[in-house]
Amino acid sequence: MRLMPVTACLPGMRLGKKIFSEDGIVLLAEGVEMTQGLLNRLSSMGIHYIYIQDPKTEGIEIPELISEETQRRALKTVKNVFREMADSSRRGIYPYVGKAVRETMSTILDDLYSNRDAMIMLLNLQSVDHYLYLHSLNVCVYTSLLGIARGYSRDELMTLGLGSLLHDVGKSRIPLDVLLKPGALSKQEFEEMKRHTERGFQLLKDEPNLPLIVAHCAFQHHERLDGSGYPRGIQGNEIHDYAKWIGIVDSYDAMTSHRIYRNAMLPHQAVELLYAGSDSLYDTEMLRLFRDKVAIYPVGMTVELSSGQSGVIVDVNTLTLHRPIVRILTNEAGEELKSPFDMDLSKHLSVMISRVVTSGPALAEA
Repeated sequence: MRLMPVTACLPGMRLGKKIFSEDGIVLLAEGVEMTQGLLNRLSSMGIHYIYIQDPKTEGIEIPELISEETQRRALKTVKNVFREMADSSRRGIYPYVGKAVRETMSTILDDLYSNRDAMIMLLNLQSVDHYLYLHSLNVCVYTSLLGIARGYSRDELMTLGLGSLLHDVGKSRIPLDVLLKPGALSKQEFEEMKRHTERGFQLLKDEPNLPLIVAHCAFQHHERLDGSGYPRGIQGNEIHDYAKWIGIVDSYDAMTSHRIYRNAMLPHQAVELLYAGSDSLYDTEMLRLFRDKVAIYPVGMTVELSSGQSGVIVDVNTLTLHRPIVRILTNEAGEELKSPFDMDLSKHLSVMISRVVTSGPALAEA
């Protein structure tokens, strides 16, 4: 299968991976034949990329960081917690929250432990959901994977994971007209949005089944090394390491996610932008580990090479992330090959990826 922009897909193509609703219900099953009406509907629902079955990319399997069942249960838990805490008429603590998110976090860690050498891949490309819920799960999975690579213990990973899963819970108390505004926020609206860090801290700090550091993750994830962050403008070692990790991943996922008011960046573009803030906004050593765990060219993505050939990413070389294995589909003249072949760019040093193909001619109907 291969990953394609919905705008480049043609009627008659068949879906390579299921598409889920926000409640975990399968909206479109694997193998469904695309029609123009379905493609238009997917675009209107905010799905910009889909996996398509393609004989020429047969055998290319998209690695899963967590199982479909774990993802479905985790999104349901996040949604329930956020909706419960959105009720401003309630006062006091939410004793069930700690138990629910701990069970979810334990399952996520089990999945990640069995896949500890996996790279950070783009998640939830084929889910229809509220951005906030997906973002919370993405940040949790990516951050936990980094924590495993960093060597944190299971208990440390549990706390880090809980902090990342709930880092934006304060947004449940932000007015929807501000939270979902399709354009730029006014100064007053931005100040209101920034308050989600303090509101998250207030919602979490007294939860009996959550470590206090989880509340501080919500409080500090927008703080930056040089003191330019919010809400308190603290800097350096005043910021907890967990919040520093979440700050990096939160920024990355925001940049690589489609929003109403802007298109997503590609992973390699987002990593470059993060590095522009090295040692001023983000910890350099943490950024290095993050860079080494991100699949900047995800499996299934179409790329064009400096040789003029184009193809689809087959696999990632973990020691040379910018030189993955590519299945070559067209020659230097742009002509489709009758017999595609795999090229390991780590062994062809004169050939480089010149661009990622995000639109343009689609593959022949499968």
